[in-house]
Amino acid sequence: MAIVDKVSFNNRNSREFGKTVKLRVDQYFKENGISKHCNTQMVIKTILLLTLYFGSYALIISGAFSISVMWFLTFLMGIGMAGIGFSVSHDALHGAYSSNSKVNRALGFTFDLLGANGYIWKITHNIIHHTYTNIQGHDEDLEVAAFIRLSPHSEYKAIHRVQHILAFFAYSFATFFWVFIKDYYNFLKPNIGPYNNKNHPISEWIILIVTKLLYYGYMLVLPLLLLDITWVQLLIGFMTLHLTAGLILGIVFQLAHVVEETEHPQPDEDNLIDEHWIIHEMMTTNNFARENKALCWFVGGLNFQIEHHLFPKVCSIHYPAISPIVEQTAKEFNIPYNQHKTFFEAVGSHYRTLKKFGDPNFKLA
Repeated sequence: MAIVDKVSFNNRNSREFGKTVKLRVDQYFKENGISKHCNTQMVIKTILLLTLYFGSYALIISGAFSISVMWFLTFLMGIGMAGIGFSVSHDALHGAYSSNSKVNRALGFTFDLLGANGYIWKITHNIIHHTYTNIQGHDEDLEVAAFIRLSPHSEYKAIHRVQHILAFFAYSFATFFWVFIKDYYNFLKPNIGPYNNKNHPISEWIILIVTKLLYYGYMLVLPLLLLDITWVQLLIGFMTLHLTAGLILGIVFQLAHVVEETEHPQPDEDNLIDEHWIIHEMMTTNNFARENKALCWFVGGLNFQIEHHLFPKVCSIHYPAISPIVEQTAKEFNIPYNQHKTFFEAVGSHYRTLKKFGDPNFKLA
């Protein structure tokens, strides 16, 4: 594999915006006597989401219900899985859920209990995606599948003509791919993001293997041993869970960066982005449905991606409150604050972007 060249940012430019917005957000928490971490609302949400997922599983494994009811419960597990990933795991793995690192560590393992791996996520998401947002060849969130072109700078293939249709099917398999392929692939490849010949600690290899076996055990082995079902029925339930969670997670993640308003900057010959990192994040990130309280509750900070990328150590429960501060500051400095008023506006924009990047005649202005 080729040696990875690290991208840098010209952080001498536009520093005042970053200083100002951070000062104002800090003032908000100080003046209101509020912690930047979880509050009672966040704890209640955590309990409800964990109950939805593991409670549904417990009802299934009890064997007290018909096959049709058990199938419906796998659908609820898929919704719960997405919710836990959005709010609980995401905040904990960013170190934003609690000021106590042990609490973050413990809740971060919810990610592993869902079949993924928190350690590798912190590398690919916290470090790589958050640093190199929308930079082709560096941001691995742009590499969903070879037949999906999420950047105008990636290689064009004929199949991309229909990617606006294929993409949503691909998103549905996101968590399934994660559980069985993606984590192993990222552990085994020598170069990942900006890291060359990355060596992972033995302890993390052990955690990967143990938690994967635990997940396969409670999701695939126990149901066959304890329930009066066939392997085909098990497969239908398992796929229902993952197709539900994958579609929800896949769509929501794309609405934050791959829409018409966001940019896809490329570094120059010296691998430099001639802009301050914070401005780069503002240009490449998008919010949506900020007034939809039910959606805000379920997806955590995912529809407040601007605030999340600027303040990843702040718990997502606070993003609706600090969002107007960030928006007003951006307006004062004449910096874009990308957003869609509704969820479906954002989905429409993502769909049109897929069609645009799938057009062989499309060229950046």
